[in-house]
Amino acid sequence: MKARNYRQVKGQAYTRKKYIRGSPPPKITKFTMGDPKSSFEYQAFLISQKEVQIRHNALEAARVATNRVLSEKLGEGYLLRILPYPHAVLRENKMIFGAHADRLQDGMRKAFGKPIGTAARVKSNQPVLVVNVNEDGLEVAREALKRGGAKLPMPCRIFIEKIVD
Repeated sequence: MKARNYRQVKGQAYTRKKYIRGSPPPKITKFTMGDPKSSFEYQAFLISQKEVQIRHNALEAARVATNRVLSEKLGEGYLLRILPYPHAVLRENKMIFGAHADRLQDGMRKAFGKPIGTAARVKSNQPVLVVNVNEDGLEVAREALKRGGAKLPMPCRIFIEKIVD
């Protein structure tokens, strides 16, 4: 199945991993990169403009793309955080097509599906990625968030604000 089939937020979230056998772990493992101990002047947010489910591999791709730009241009002078966690377990009723497939599948009988991945449910106007930088790294942060937003399945906007101490 294609990833676009899992974008829409439909029904109740399927999250109780205690009861789900064979639930795959999320691909994204690091949620904070850069220098967490430093203090920064600005915060740049990548904000979702639609309510959507983001698959764990899309979150990992956005993290890698954003982190690559930031680490190449700023070294250690940034802090990148991924905010949503992929809790919702996605299921698929696998169907086999081709010659003699009618012997191997039962159509919609017992069609609950097997776990195939996880996704994070994101609401409209919710931040997905946050980058903390100083004034000299603002353009780099904007470019990095733009690259990361291209990996996500919804339209995003970038919002920058000054951190008040």
